[in-house]
Amino acid sequence: MFPKPSRHWQQWLASRLKWGRWFALVCTCCLLAIACNPQPQADSPSPTPPPEIGDRIVLGTTSKLRTLDPADAYDLSSGYLLNNLGDRLYAYPLGTQDIQPQLATALPTVSDDGLTYTVPLRQGVKFHDGTPFDAEAMAFSLRRFMENGGQPSFLLGDIIDSVEATGEYELTFSLKQPFAGFTALLTFPGACAVSPQHYQIGPGAFQPDTFVGTGRYRLANYGPDSLTLEVFEDYWGEKPANDGIDLQRFTSEGNLYNAFRTGAIDVGYETLDPDQIRSLETMAPERGWQVISANGNSVTYWTLNTQTPPLDNVKVRQALAFLVDRPALIDRVSPGQAEPLYSLIPNTFDVSEAVFQTRYGDGKAEEAKALLAEEGYDADNPLTIEVWYPSGSPVRVMLASTLKAIAERELGEIVQLELKSVEFTTATANIDKGVYQTFLTNWFLDFFDPDNYVQPFLSCSEGSPLRGCVSGGSQAQGSFYYNDRANAAIDRQRQERDPQKRKAIFSEIQQILAEEVPYIPLFQNKEYAFAQAGIEGVQLQPAQPFPLWEIRKTNASDS
Repeated sequence: MFPKPSRHWQQWLASRLKWGRWFALVCTCCLLAIACNPQPQADSPSPTPPPEIGDRIVLGTTSKLRTLDPADAYDLSSGYLLNNLGDRLYAYPLGTQDIQPQLATALPTVSDDGLTYTVPLRQGVKFHDGTPFDAEAMAFSLRRFMENGGQPSFLLGDIIDSVEATGEYELTFSLKQPFAGFTALLTFPGACAVSPQHYQIGPGAFQPDTFVGTGRYRLANYGPDSLTLEVFEDYWGEKPANDGIDLQRFTSEGNLYNAFRTGAIDVGYETLDPDQIRSLETMAPERGWQVISANGNSVTYWTLNTQTPPLDNVKVRQALAFLVDRPALIDRVSPGQAEPLYSLIPNTFDVSEAVFQTRYGDGKAEEAKALLAEEGYDADNPLTIEVWYPSGSPVRVMLASTLKAIAERELGEIVQLELKSVEFTTATANIDKGVYQTFLTNWFLDFFDPDNYVQPFLSCSEGSPLRGCVSGGSQAQGSFYYNDRANAAIDRQRQERDPQKRKAIFSEIQQILAEEVPYIPLFQNKEYAFAQAGIEGVQLQPAQPFPLWEIRKTNASDS
């Protein structure tokens, strides 16, 4: 098994909850009461007008960029920017989920024991500073990622024992344990090449406001409210379809909404609240706007602490699974902008199976009532469950209140859900200590492999069926779930390199999840971008963080 070392758990979970808080804030709909014509706020920077000549793209966003240092970048906005500024060994071409070489020239040669990966590298590549790329530079970049101690350092550090340049254009990895998803892991945006002339290896040696890599764009300006990306003329591959990107950050969703609606920006992304999304969708046909949407890779779920009575009783957990009504939750929380989730693995992966739909369906109150009756629960002896959620998340507030309303409507006094909120930093410090009976949260993938929705949730490096998980993935998530079958299956899928055999193991893991119910998957969120008339090439890809190089102005390019 491959649980993350205990020294990483708090940092890792803190990053996860920050992402969850960010997503909740930008997805909230009713509570912000923003009408179809919200007014700009006084503290917003003035929108940057579109360039009058050329084919530059003005991109508007609300997300605040913390860093562009790939060794410390662990959020959505830095991820898609690094995807456009840098190159990794491997990537996913647009329209496909098949890994292909980027700075590598072929897929890795893997030793029989799965511990050694040898990668041939591309020649003739230059960094943005003009220095040549080679195996030593790539090894430097990956060592720096692991050794500088940034937020995502564990992703590679937990897996890689060493990385060495074994030739001028050959790289060799030695792994600590076999991992079938290793090549997919190397597509993580932060695993990109950076110039050794501009970066150092050392704990905390980060450069948040600069980037020198090998990608299609180079960073020309980094400001508090704007970024300028210029086309890198010496790029080894296909050049962007535009003349560069001007990124403008707005202080609120309302200001981003107005900037797009008035034509001050070409593309709006990250993000608008659900009311604003519906408003733009309604106006789009008349205005000629493009609404680009796709199933995202973020999942919202309900964590159940399997070591806290009465949730140490699997029948109680199964009763809650019967009670959950996903269509009703979505209709109340995010109508039309999410879809039911019946496994922790979202349907963007072909291994995903709707195991909760098959076993529990939605809103089957009679089945829930029957299970609870078997365990002695009725109106005189009700099941009382605490439902915790981050206080700064309006979406989770609404989700919790909707769950409570469903329970009251369908089961009356038999089930009593007690809603409790907590500040997210407090939750970060306590969720792995067993403080919360249940918790509502969400998850964003690190790299495009289904292991990313399994190992962090169900694995346990230390524990027992009696004690639960003392150290490992499920302990960090707050479920404290321990299952020898699940641990063994996770170990096997990580070592299995045959895709069909690995798919069968994922099926087994998902069946265990549905049987044991340490988590209840709720919904899978959609991702949105909006483009003005005359803009082409805006794409949302499940395996590719927002590619900017395909975006173009038809009126500028075709005139």
